[in-house]
Amino acid sequence: MNANVGGIDKIARILAGAALVGLAATGTVGAWGWIGVVPLATGLLGWCPAYTLFGLNTCPLKK
Repeated sequence: MNANVGGIDKIARILAGAALVGLAATGTVGAWGWIGVVPLATGLLGWCPAYTLFGLNTCPLKK
């Protein structure tokens, strides 16, 4: 499991995921808001299975 999510992508996923989970927890957006767990987890782990499937990588190259 190599990191394929980096930088701004990681920050955006964490913020969007936390916002959706927070809205779902308060009942503002309903149960569908819990889907925010997915971008939150991929942002925290730094690895996205969809990126692997499509061959994408936003993580900078390591020298």
